[in-house]
Amino acid sequence: MSSTVDELVAQLRDGGSRVTTARRLVLTALVKGAHHPTAEELLVAVRTLAPDVHASTVYRNLEELERLGVVVHTHLGHGPATYHLATEAHGHLVCEVCGATMEAPEDLFEAMAEGAKRRLGFELRPYHFAVLGVCADCAASAAAPESSVG
Repeated sequence: MSSTVDELVAQLRDGGSRVTTARRLVLTALVKGAHHPTAEELLVAVRTLAPDVHASTVYRNLEELERLGVVVHTHLGHGPATYHLATEAHGHLVCEVCGATMEAPEDLFEAMAEGAKRRLGFELRPYHFAVLGVCADCAASAAAPESSVG
């Protein structure tokens, strides 16, 4: 489900939160910008809209939007955290060989989440991390016999 900036602003206001110009700029950058942006990429996107916005303002707003449940951050392997709207929360699979990232189908982590809840009383949030492994293309390349030059 994709959200518009106006819908997100209404959600914040309905929850009693203030919507500052900087907060609206961060939301705009998230809605209209790159898929899975880092905080640094969001800063660049915000500064294309308003060059005078300070980096700490963007970082503070990301933290607050996450606290308010509008934004979630995800760790996609060893790089910096990436951000996306909470309405679009999903799990990720990252190839350790080529770095390809794919969104996991919504039901992929259901059994694991149910087991964690049932056996351990633990509520799993799989959108916060990535599962590392090897993508089909890299696995196929590794399994293919090398041609011999002779």
